[in-house]
Amino acid sequence: MAINFDLNDLQAFRAVVEQGSFRKAAQAINISQPALSRRVDKLEEALGVRLFERTTRRVSLTQVGRAFAPTVERLLDDLDLALLGITDVASTRLGHVTVACVPSAAYYFMPKVVAHYHRQYPKIKVKVLDSSANDVHAAVLSGEADFGLSFTGNLQAEIEFELLVEERYVVACRRDHPLAGRASVTWTELYQQDYISLDKTSGNRFLLDQALVGIEAQKPGVCETRHVTTMIGLVEAGLGIAAVPTMAMPVGDEHPILTSVPLIEPEVMRKVGLLKRRGRVLTPAARELERLIVEMKLPQV
Repeated sequence: MAINFDLNDLQAFRAVVEQGSFRKAAQAINISQPALSRRVDKLEEALGVRLFERTTRRVSLTQVGRAFAPTVERLLDDLDLALLGITDVASTRLGHVTVACVPSAAYYFMPKVVAHYHRQYPKIKVKVLDSSANDVHAAVLSGEADFGLSFTGNLQAEIEFELLVEERYVVACRRDHPLAGRASVTWTELYQQDYISLDKTSGNRFLLDQALVGIEAQKPGVCETRHVTTMIGLVEAGLGIAAVPTMAMPVGDEHPILTSVPLIEPEVMRKVGLLKRRGRVLTPAARELERLIVEMKLPQV
């Protein structure tokens, strides 16, 4: 007996399972909601079973649907992996990946990763959610992002953290600043200069406040911002210097104006890694982006 359904119908089924909503599933795979409903109806008719229980308020899998979902996931993932492994086919693959990322990683590091990924898979759309550490955590937890790139903090039990690198904080300054070229700078010396600080909503500010107990600034900062990337722009404009994580700075002599100097007494470290929701299996396209992040590596201290 011929079974009359195709891959599009299976992809529609998987999208509803992942999103828990026909409306959100339709948005995720870029089709109209009626078209998605028709695909699911076609699949159910071909199989002769109900896969979803639908009410006006919620959508849930039937017992048969729960048993069928892992098989569909494996089938589609195996197919995607096979196609991504064929060079000529990989360059024509359609799809999307969403990664949530703290701004300090999004500014210099992630553009290189995304550019490399785009050369391999030019038709797979990468969406970078550049936001605070708390928002990155929330995006991964809700499923808005496939995975995240952030630093450790108060992670919920549903989120797993895979350490990629431990990085130290450095002084960001212009190359013509008196501290440029030093082997190191103490925090006390930093706070004697005109400096830019982070406001209390910043995850980096929370980390620094904990690490620098007992060290008081000699004078108030000249400006306060919410994100590290804004600080770097103000440093470049000559407003002052700033304490930033290593990965927020350009590597080596890449930048004609900015440079960095290690901060000591104390040496403050930040653990950066991948955030993933426990139990969620990444799509092949997302796994490829994750692999590139690991392989290209974050700046080492």
